[in-house]
Amino acid sequence: MSADLDQLENQSIYILREAYNRIDKLALLWSIGKDSNALLWLCRKAFFGRIPFPVVQLDTAMELPEVYAFRDRIAKEWDLNLVVEQCPPEEEMDQTLPPLTRAAARKTEGLKNLLRNDAYQGVMVGIRRDEQATRAKERVFSPRSLEGDWDVKDQPAEFWDHYKTRFPEGVHVRIHPLLAWTELDIWRYSQREGIPIVPLYFAKDGKRYRSLGEKNITFPVDSTASTIDEIIAELQVTRVPERAGRAMDNESEDSFERLRSVGYM
Repeated sequence: MSADLDQLENQSIYILREAYNRIDKLALLWSIGKDSNALLWLCRKAFFGRIPFPVVQLDTAMELPEVYAFRDRIAKEWDLNLVVEQCPPEEEMDQTLPPLTRAAARKTEGLKNLLRNDAYQGVMVGIRRDEQATRAKERVFSPRSLEGDWDVKDQPAEFWDHYKTRFPEGVHVRIHPLLAWTELDIWRYSQREGIPIVPLYFAKDGKRYRSLGEKNITFPVDSTASTIDEIIAELQVTRVPERAGRAMDNESEDSFERLRSVGYM
């Protein structure tokens, strides 16, 4: 098990260093969830204790209080170059989207504004293939238009850890260093490394968050797992999907696909 984690760690650090070496202007998106916290940790390992590019939170002002407290503490302790990008209001979203999906789309538009204003050529995102079926179609280095459009049928081939890192003008690249990880890998690695965890992931009164998001569209699931050992044991037997607490996923069959195609993480 430790050897598997070592291999995943080495692969992710290789991707991080490759991106930093090949792409001129980078930022890392930080959702403050378990995956992006693990990605921050890997960045600190890759670059000898200091992250050499901005860490961006797309803020809707709808995160849970524990998330904001965790963000402020870690940003200070790890000396992060934290950029908080305020997302547009829900009224400005595509009104043809279902209501909960419209709320989630705010971060998509916040990211578009960030790219327009700051001209980042590469954005690192802590998504995993096993988390959601649409994300299973992703590449490690995934080209997008500046508006975030994703053509799933026109993605570069990636063989034997060789990645396309040069793209034409008018394109930005999403870099996904955790794509090969699973939810269990993240928890085992967090336990091994002692990575700080938002307390909401641990059960309280029979509920815990499997996935963190805005408080108006994300809810806890039934669980008694109050330690990482108990979370790992639970994940080995549960049939409940990781995103069960994401209300958007249950609203419309194509909600997530529609958001992804126009730039959602």
